[in-house]
Order: sequence, then structure tokens, then C-alpha cells
Amino acid sequence: MKKLFLSIVIFSVSINAFSQGCIAVRSMATANGNPSGSAFMHKGDFQFSANFRKLHSYKHFVGTVEQKQRVEQHTEVINDSYNFDFGLTYAITDRLNVTLNVPISHNDRSSLYEHYGNGTPAGSNPRFHTQSKGVGDMRLSASYWVFNPMTHPKGNLAIGVGIKAPTGNANVQDEFHKLDKDKKEYIQVKAVDQSIQLGDSGWGESIEMQGYLSLFKKANLYFNGFYLFSPKELNKATNLSVPDQFGARLGMTYSILPKKNIAVSLGGRLEGLPAVDAIGGSDGSRRPGYIVSIEPGILYSSHRSSFLLSIPYAVVRDRIPTWTPSGFREGDAAFADYFVTATYAYRF
Repeated sequence: MKKLFLSIVIFSVSINAFSQGCIAVRSMATANGNPSGSAFMHKGDFQFSANFRKLHSYKHFVGTVEQKQRVEQHTEVINDSYNFDFGLTYAITDRLNVTLNVPISHNDRSSLYEHYGNGTPAGSNPRFHTQSKGVGDMRLSASYWVFNPMTHPKGNLAIGVGIKAPTGNANVQDEFHKLDKDKKEYIQVKAVDQSIQLGDSGWGESIEMQGYLSLFKKANLYFNGFYLFSPKELNKATNLSVPDQFGARLGMTYSILPKKNIAVSLGGRLEGLPAVDAIGGSDGSRRPGYIVSIEPGILYSSHRSSFLLSIPYAVVRDRIPTWTPSGFREGDAAFADYFVTATYAYRF
């Protein structure tokens, strides 16, 4: 039994999607939000997971073309995000479990254009900050192993569905520094940028899958993905869109120290939000786009716990055109070069 549990822990990897700089991908996790995804659990078992993710975004893109002049002119927008996602899973049966995920984040955004503007003389324009911190949109999900894990230790597939609740503040406000016609400063309190809003004000429904497959001795394939449907069109308090979002991962793990339960992983990672939603309208302001990353990682597992550290590095950043009633139009968005994510899970 211990061997089977460790095998599934190593074979399967979870998804955690967060804001990618100016691309406002909300906190989202698969059924367990931990390194083992829906790792095998006996009926009545619980599992606690905690994921941490940090990123620093500052490079602007229009499509896949980097706008290098933004950094050279010091007009880039900088987002620093520190995100936690806590999950609690309960096994209803040996194959069916439910999970509650609670995201908490602290975001800091600094820019010129949102305050005095980018047009003031170089070096004379201070960089002001806006922030958000607190609980984001919670999610309740269920996941089911298609095959009995006890009889299929070399490969399996889990499918899941979930509901996202609008528990995060979707109208976080902060102070913006403005200049009047006489160049005197005044303070304007208004909603912060969509990339650091804690929620989007809408209910959502998700579908997801994850699985693993033994390739050869010590090496295994992992794959997972999700799509979040957001039927609500518009957050009327901020005039921001309530967008769909998606994520997927595919890669391989290799056990380098089997006796010590240590494995390494390497794979690809995709996450972002579309310009047009699958259900409902797509009105309102949004920055659609996606990021493709190469993701190396290292995983340690024991009988009841597991720990994963990975550093996805961006290879493609694409700020796709925004849909408007008059047609698609280009826009820019800032992305991170890489981010750091660490996940711990404990089964009891």
C-alpha cells in the first residue's frame, strides 16, 4: 500500500494558476492543489495542502513581441505577488474525493501611467504603489479516479468538476496620485488594476482532469488541465470583465533516489485567459493572453506527506488581442520571466 501511494504521488502533479503579472488569472487549483494531485486516499482520509507562489513581472508584450523600450524608459508596470492556496480534501470513497481551496494573496503594483502619467520628464516622475491583500475566490471541487488505483498502479486518469464562489473582494480600492491642471497633486481613491483584484465577482464552473502513466523504470508521465467557465459577463462595480481561464501541464518525473523517495520533474506548463468566453458575453475590460513555461522541479514524498518545489521559466508570452464590439484590438501586458512555487501536502 505504501508503495502504491508513493507511486501515485510521484506520477501526478497539480495545477495552481495565479496572476501572471498583468494577465489576471485568478487562483485556481485541481482537486487537491498539491504535488500529488488526487493522490490515492482511503475512504475517510483527509489531506491538507499548502501552495506558495511568488512572481515579479515587469516585461511588457504586445502579442509575442517584447516592448523593450518600456524598461529602458522606466515606464514599465511592476507587479510583485505573493500567493498562498490552502486546500483540504476528504475521501468519500477510495476513488471519489472533494476539496475546498482557499486562496490568500498579497499584491503590490507600481507604475507611472496610473498616477502622474508617463509623459513627465524622465527622472522627475515618482513611482507610486497600489496594493491588495486578503482572501480570494474560494473553490469546491470533486475528483474521481476512472480506474481503481489499487489495480492500476502504472497509469490512471482522474476527472473532476468544481464550483468557484465570488468570495474575494472584486472592488479593492487604493489611493492614486494625480496632478491637476496647475500640476498640484491630489489623491483619487478608486479600484486597483484588474491584475491585483482579489476576485472577479462571478460564480464559475470548472472541468478538469489529471493522470499519470508509467513510461519505463523510474520514469513516469504526468498530465493535467482545467478550464473555468465564467457565465457572468461584467463586474459592474469596476466595469471589468469576468473572464474564463485555463491551464495545462505535461511532463515527466524521474526517481533519482528511490530509497529516499526523491524525484525530479521536467515539463511544459500553459496558463492564461481567452479573449472570448465559452459561455456568456465577453464585455468589459480584460487583458487576455497566455504564458508557456518550461518547468523543472524536485519532489520529496513520504508515507503521509509530500513536498514539491518548481521554478517555471517563460518561453512564450503572448498578449493576444482583446475582443470589443467593434472588433479585436491589440494591447499590452506585463509578464514575469519566471516564478517560484512550493507545495506541501499531508495526508491523515
